[in-house]
Amino acid sequence: MFGTKKVRNQEPSAYATKSDFCRIFNSDIRGLYLLSLLLTGNRTIAEQCFVGGLHSAQNGSQVFKEWAEAWARRMIIQNAIRMIRPWKTANATHTAATPSIGDATAERSEFARVIDLPAFERFAFVMSVLERYSDRECSLLLGCTRGNVAAARTRALEQLGKSADLHRQLVSIASHRETRREHSGLEPQLTAVPSFAASV
Repeated sequence: MFGTKKVRNQEPSAYATKSDFCRIFNSDIRGLYLLSLLLTGNRTIAEQCFVGGLHSAQNGSQVFKEWAEAWARRMIIQNAIRMIRPWKTANATHTAATPSIGDATAERSEFARVIDLPAFERFAFVMSVLERYSDRECSLLLGCTRGNVAAARTRALEQLGKSADLHRQLVSIASHRETRREHSGLEPQLTAVPSFAASV
């Protein structure tokens, strides 16, 4: 009939929308925040990195919906790199985001050991080992060579191995001391070792 307009059925977009990224960040808030924390090594900066990652994902380049989750993690990684600049501070003894035992205490000791790595080694480990980025991808994002990435990852793995050995030794000493105390009926004279072992 005259005056009648045909309404076309709009096909759903193949690209992720802002609401898609909001859903991703809400549904995986713990995992994405943990990624931010492992990269930055600091709770306050991790929160800023998380929020900035959401903003970058929503306002950045269009990506297909099936790539949205991987893109969200990539935005957090890129945001953390901009905030920490791990390669530029690689030779510094301490940086503004260098964590301490008391700062950014993680829920599990293995997370705390990763957080305690130097910034560049921490980024190389998280990106190449945990996030499975290639050395080439890491080098492009970090602004260094593939050899730098490989060397930093090796140092990180060596340090994490030493930390794990130390942790096992301290737990063993603490357990042995507790057993001796129970058998002797004496009050413990040193409590620092068990408490430190629990915080590593």
